[in-house]
Amino acid sequence: MIKNILLFTFSAAFFSLIFVSCNKEKTHKSETNLAENKTGSDIYTLETDASKIEWRGYKIFKSENLAHFGTVPFKNGEISAENGKLISGKLTVDVNSIVSEDLQNDPAQMQKLIGHLKSKDFFETEKYPDATFEITKTAQMAEGDYNTLLSGNLTIKDKTNPVQFRANISLKGDEISIRTEPFDINRKEFNLNFNSPAENGVIKDEMTLQVNIKAKK
Repeated sequence: MIKNILLFTFSAAFFSLIFVSCNKEKTHKSETNLAENKTGSDIYTLETDASKIEWRGYKIFKSENLAHFGTVPFKNGEISAENGKLISGKLTVDVNSIVSEDLQNDPAQMQKLIGHLKSKDFFETEKYPDATFEITKTAQMAEGDYNTLLSGNLTIKDKTNPVQFRANISLKGDEISIRTEPFDINRKEFNLNFNSPAENGVIKDEMTLQVNIKAKK
């Protein structure tokens, strides 16, 4: 009865995840390894009120007409930049505060959905209230609105998998903003293993996430 969900996500995000192969992307020059944060880097602190992960989960087919969707907030995080370029980051996603937006006009059903998402069937937030995303590598893209390929590690329910997706990164003055293109994760790779009864239809393994981040020095 519950549709496929996040995040981020995280964080993130977020939480989601179908990975983009860097061998299929055109890049400018070489990738930048972000495993170490060099001394003298500029540190940007996450603005939690302006950052979030948008999630969408599907039933039967990957269709907006057969989906639940909502957001997951960030708890905290830092982004490091050097010479005007993002070089690393670590973000914590507040999975326990996941919300549904498609059920805003039906509080009873929304409470039922969120309760299920927080249960052992999905995120088990009583035991795993947070998810984390650590940026480990970037590569400039040759074209497109999403100008950077981000690579990193996403951890949900203590299960860590590598993820990779494209993002638009803007660094202006004391502020850095990151908006990813929508990308998919496989929920079962993060132990979100709920299978609905046959009479309730099939919940897709894919979840779609889109991460929005703002951070300031």
